[in-house]
Amino acid sequence: MSSLSKLRVRLRVNGEEHEMLVPVEKTLLEVLREDMGLTGTKHGCELGECGACAVLVDGKPVLSCLALPVELEGHEIMTVEGLAAAGRMHPLQEAFADLGAAQCGYCTPGFLLAAKSLLEQSSDPTRDEIKDALAGNLCRCTGYIKIYEAVELAARRMRSGSETAPEQAVLYGR
Repeated sequence: MSSLSKLRVRLRVNGEEHEMLVPVEKTLLEVLREDMGLTGTKHGCELGECGACAVLVDGKPVLSCLALPVELEGHEIMTVEGLAAAGRMHPLQEAFADLGAAQCGYCTPGFLLAAKSLLEQSSDPTRDEIKDALAGNLCRCTGYIKIYEAVELAARRMRSGSETAPEQAVLYGR
């Protein structure tokens, strides 16, 4: 491959600056996984239909299989690896684990990031708002109910400032 078919790009991923030479045809998904080693972002359909490759760009979900790195210079990109802070899981990650919302886990990173975007916009979303926010993510293992309940639990915990609130018993009684 000649150097003419590569571009130098500067990407800000999970709070860190990265400068690299990237083939022009490489998607953000490929750069994240292959060049940066951030394998939490998953290869799914590669058609923009499943949400497995979702990342946040400036806080909004973007399908990395359809995005080109050169288009994202100057923007903040977050992958699922960027959710945990100071060695602590994000409340969404904890709620997913507590309620068994992740089965095989393949779709989970996309769901977590879409849910994070929603909770940054609304601290108390309705079930319909959660469904709408997560509509671009497909899961073949669950019936989605546990995923919706996990987002609701995380929202409650985040509002109360508690990451281990005992509300999960209430969820099972619904």
